[in-house]
Amino acid sequence: MSDFDRGAVIRYFQWGANQQTGDYMRTGSETSARIPSLDGLRAVAIALVLAGHSKGTQHFHLEWKAPIAEFGVRVFFVLSGFLITSLLLKELELTGRISLKNFYLRRVFRIFPASYTYILIIAVLAASRLIVLNAHDLVHAATYTCDYYAGRGWYVGHLWSLSVEEQFYLLWPFTLCLAGRKRGMLIAAIACLAVPLIRVGEFAFVPSARPGLGDHFETVADSMAVGCLLAGIRDRLSRHRGYIRFLSSPFFALVPVLTMAMCVLPLQLRFRFTIEDPLMNLGIALCLDAAMRFSLHPIAKILNWRPVVFVGVLSYSLYLWQQPFLDRYSSSPLAAFPLNMSLAFGAALLSYYIVERPFLGLKQRFESPRVKVAAAATAREDFVETRSGTGVAVEQHGKLGSSDRIA
Repeated sequence: MSDFDRGAVIRYFQWGANQQTGDYMRTGSETSARIPSLDGLRAVAIALVLAGHSKGTQHFHLEWKAPIAEFGVRVFFVLSGFLITSLLLKELELTGRISLKNFYLRRVFRIFPASYTYILIIAVLAASRLIVLNAHDLVHAATYTCDYYAGRGWYVGHLWSLSVEEQFYLLWPFTLCLAGRKRGMLIAAIACLAVPLIRVGEFAFVPSARPGLGDHFETVADSMAVGCLLAGIRDRLSRHRGYIRFLSSPFFALVPVLTMAMCVLPLQLRFRFTIEDPLMNLGIALCLDAAMRFSLHPIAKILNWRPVVFVGVLSYSLYLWQQPFLDRYSSSPLAAFPLNMSLAFGAALLSYYIVERPFLGLKQRFESPRVKVAAAATAREDFVETRSGTGVAVEQHGKLGSSDRIA
């Protein structure tokens, strides 16, 4: 065994020892590496989606001028880029390579069971004539190509974002595996600059693509690329005192406010595609980084509050199942507020406990020590924390609080 392989094995057994001492949170029978505040941010993202989709449903009288559901999806995209890249880079650092086989196997167990259960159930409902689907809805839903299907109906309409995620999972790990860390980060940076130009180019020169702007993978990939870039340069940013002071400054509160405010700016499309969207991505990434670093901040404490964390854990199943009940075009009493929201949460709970969680446990059986080492080490990273009002950066050690699973 080489010295490098021996070191990876030693670190793996150290990870196992840390589990026994309680350094990682357990959820049922599943032991998960977790990062502070990220489940809370997922809860914020799904809350934005639910609020946006509630507009226009029966008995819901609030009006939203901002496309807040789309903003919530953007938050999910940035989170996905960060989480997946963090895991892959840590695996590369600890073991010298990325196992694509294990990565894709993890994605299959994480994503497919809940989504295909949803697709199967709506197919049965459509066959029973209880709901109506468009001609190609099921084909595009099952193949994760809804982002390129402008004619999708309501019941699969939200699956465009899962299609984007799956295309990202297919392309990015393979790219990072071939390119390595340094060139991979360069590719992510180029994507951040190129995708806004692609949006403008498709709008100006490909009129047939205009309905898909903001849905097609190549027109939203910069949201995930920003998260990838944050994962790659976060350690370097930690060494810049000016950056840490900025994140801990009272003026940083303007960042989330201005990021959300950009949703309602009446900008022309060329400015929205090239300026507004990239600034929103950057604002979300900065908020993500701040929430992880300063876990004692009052806002971070809210994000790590157990009920909020639980909503974040439930967010994937909740995203799948909110769509049938938050149907603004339906006159059914099941789609009337607040019953529709209760039914969405009920369906999500069933999906999580009956489908999603058992497969998450099964996924652990197929993970190699390499992946477990990477996941645990990523969560075990020290997070810089700034005490409120002192401006002094300190290192946070010890047990991690309520937080997000790496994958």
